[in-house]
Amino acid sequence: MKGWLIYDKTAAVENNTYIEWFIHEAKKQAIDLQFIFREDISIGITEGQYDVYLHGKRVTLPQFAVIRTIEPTLQAHLESCGVMTFNNASTSQVCNHKAWTHVEINKLSIPMVTTYFATKTAVPSDPPLPYPIVVKEATGRSGKQVHYIQNEQEWRHCTQALTTNEFIIQAANVKLGQDVRVFVIGKEIIGAVLRKNDHDFRANFKLGGQAFLYELSLKEKMIIQKIVNHFDFGLVGIDFLINEQDELVFNEIEDVVGSRILSEVSNINLLEKYVTYIKQQLLHSAFS
Repeated sequence: MKGWLIYDKTAAVENNTYIEWFIHEAKKQAIDLQFIFREDISIGITEGQYDVYLHGKRVTLPQFAVIRTIEPTLQAHLESCGVMTFNNASTSQVCNHKAWTHVEINKLSIPMVTTYFATKTAVPSDPPLPYPIVVKEATGRSGKQVHYIQNEQEWRHCTQALTTNEFIIQAANVKLGQDVRVFVIGKEIIGAVLRKNDHDFRANFKLGGQAFLYELSLKEKMIIQKIVNHFDFGLVGIDFLINEQDELVFNEIEDVVGSRILSEVSNINLLEKYVTYIKQQLLHSAFS
């Protein structure tokens, strides 16, 4: 079995250890996983044919690709060429846009904070919710492009400083600086981590937060499983906020999720499980 592990050059530097670990776990299961820079791939359509070039030359395509960039078009193109992608284009497209994710999750009657959708080209003069509120750019990641707004002056400054057009506006009636990330592979809930940050309203580990292994209740597992069953996930992190009643409320889905935080608090080898899942999917596809 042969696959590509695709990163852009900036992210590859930040995730060098993770990349080496991924390739090692693949090799242990007799999978040849080749690391590829996104910048070295060219994709397009010529006379009705899907083209993929690597370093400017046509190449034999792998059976699968693990795509660690946020570019649903790349997944869609490779899938059209017969390459199995992880995560797939549908997951990448929905889960990397906070508004689309909330629209989809609401179909499942999953609890979430009150959320409104807006655009920078048509910013409302006043927010549709009372202060304080949280404003998030729809395509932001890792706690970036997230703003805690307490008054009109901050609202106007924030909306002028937005770097993308679409954003969401949410009620802030949750425990700030806390959330729960649930790691999922395929249809299986692997584990959960409670993230806490006493110095920031965002709980992200990279922003100085602490992490603790979190034991999901049966009720919480049932809610999460509804989400899992609705999507065709490879590996994702599903994030939940915590309301004043200590209940989980949906926040977002991380498509390009790492495993450092889970490794910090448990002995779970997330990449070993992920490689096993990928191998099973390939075998199932080959014999179906």
